[in-house]
Amino acid sequence: MTDRPTQRKPAAPDRRTRPRLSRAVEVQEAVKGLILERRLAAGDPLPTESELMEDLRISRNSVREALKALQAVGIVDIRHGFGMFVGRMSFTGFVDELAFHSRITLQDGRNDLGYLTEIREVLESGLVQRLIDRPQELDLAPVAEVTERMEAEALAGIVSPETDRLFHELLYRPLGNPLVGRLLGAFWEVFYQLRDELGAPDETPADVARRHRDIYTAIAAADKTAAAVAMHAHFDGVRGKLARLNQPTDGPVAEAQ
Repeated sequence: MTDRPTQRKPAAPDRRTRPRLSRAVEVQEAVKGLILERRLAAGDPLPTESELMEDLRISRNSVREALKALQAVGIVDIRHGFGMFVGRMSFTGFVDELAFHSRITLQDGRNDLGYLTEIREVLESGLVQRLIDRPQELDLAPVAEVTERMEAEALAGIVSPETDRLFHELLYRPLGNPLVGRLLGAFWEVFYQLRDELGAPDETPADVARRHRDIYTAIAAADKTAAAVAMHAHFDGVRGKLARLNQPTDGPVAEAQ
C-alpha cells in the first residue's frame, strides 16, 4: 500500500498581522511620522523636498506624490514661493462634501439636511446645558451686544447671516473649546452654500431675533428647561423649510420656492 503524501491545510491568516500598505501610503505615513517625531506644530516649516528625500530615503516623485496627498487632507500646506508647512486644521473639505451631497439629496427628495439639522440641534442643546453648569466662567456681555444688534437688524427688515453666526460663536466661547466654533461654523457654512436651493426663510426677522433672545435669556437665568425649549424652537424655522422642500411638487424644487 502506497503512502499518500499528507496534504497540509493552508495556515489560517494571522488576524493580528496588518495588511501591507501601498508604497504611496507608506511614504505618507513616513512624512506624518517625521512631523510627530520632530514635534512640529501647525504652521511650522517642513523640511525641503531634498531633505525629505534624504531623511526618508525615497525618490523625489514619491515625496511629491505624498505631499500632494497630504495637502489634500490638510496635513501639509504648500505655499509656492515660500515653502511647505504643517497644515492647520480645516473643515473645508468636510463642508464641501456635505454641501455637495446635501444638494444631491435635495434633488431626489431625501432629507440629509434634516439629519444634519438634528445633529446640530443635539450638539447645541448639550452645549447650552454645559454653559449653565459653569456660571462662574460665563461672560455673556458680548452675547447681549450681538443680540441687541440682531434686534436692531430685525427692525430694519433683515437679520444678516454674519450676525446670526456671530451669536453662536460668542455664545460658546466661554467653554474654551476651539473645535466647537469650527464645527458649528462648518454646519453653518453648509446651509449658507445651499441658501439658493433652500429659498427664503419661513420665519420673519423679528422671529429670528426673538428666538435668539430667548436662548440668551434662558442661559443668563440658568434655566435649563427654558434653554432646551428655546434651542428647540430655534431650529423650528429650518425644520419647517426642509419639510416644505420635501413636499411632493409637480415641478422641480426650485419652482416651488
